[in-house]
Parts: sequence; C-alpha cells; structure tokens
Amino acid sequence: MQTSKRILLIDDDPDDQIFFRDAIQTINPELQCDLASGFHEAVRQLEQPLIPELIFMDLNMPIINGFECLFYIRQQKQYKDIPVVIYTTSKNINDIEKTKQMGANWYMTKPDDFKVLCKKLKKILQNDFTNNRYTI
Repeated sequence: MQTSKRILLIDDDPDDQIFFRDAIQTINPELQCDLASGFHEAVRQLEQPLIPELIFMDLNMPIINGFECLFYIRQQKQYKDIPVVIYTTSKNINDIEKTKQMGANWYMTKPDDFKVLCKKLKKILQNDFTNNRYTI
C-alpha cells in the first residue's frame, strides 16, 4: 500500500487555512494537507508517523511566531531537512532575508486570488523554479 504525500500548513487564520487547503485539493487531491494553528499543534503534527514532505508556515502567529517555529524545526535532527515555505502577507525585505538565512527554502506572499495561489503552489509542488529563486 502506497502512502500519500503529506504537507503541513502552520497558520493561525482559519480562513487562510481553508483557502490554502482548497487550493491544494484543486491542484492534487491525492495530497494529504494537514493544518496546525500554531507552534504546539505543529509539533504534534510533526510527531505523527508520516512526517510531512513540505511545510508551509505563516510568520505572523501569536505566542510563538513563524521565526521561532522555523528556528525550532531547523534545530531538530528529524525535521531539519524538511523543505519549509514561508507563507505570509509580509513583503518586508528584512523578513525575506532573515528567513532565508534561517534556512527556509522559499518565501511566498499570500495572494488574494485563488487562481494565483494555485499557480504558485503548483510551481512549489513541482519544484519548478528558474534561477534558484527564493521568493515566489
């Protein structure tokens, strides 16, 4: 029996979670898209038997923000090699540079348009990048 690929979205906004999950299901219904509303829930999700192949993470979360969550993931032997996509509304160049230095693989600003979100996610899921771009 083949297990499906698993991705994890860490985002405290329920509307953004639904928007994201709907886009993933539109792109590839075979993908298992799990949701975590914050750091502690994300850690519980990471401890599941099937480790995600890709993590999308918001920066602006209460209590423990995305920077701290990224730092934690990169310090854990079992999670440090999982690709991480920063998925946020921030277009701040300092946030972009800081997450890149901290080990995130890509930086994606949240689009308002569903088709644009699907297009960006498809590009990430296919790992179809030109010139090794960090932002998408």
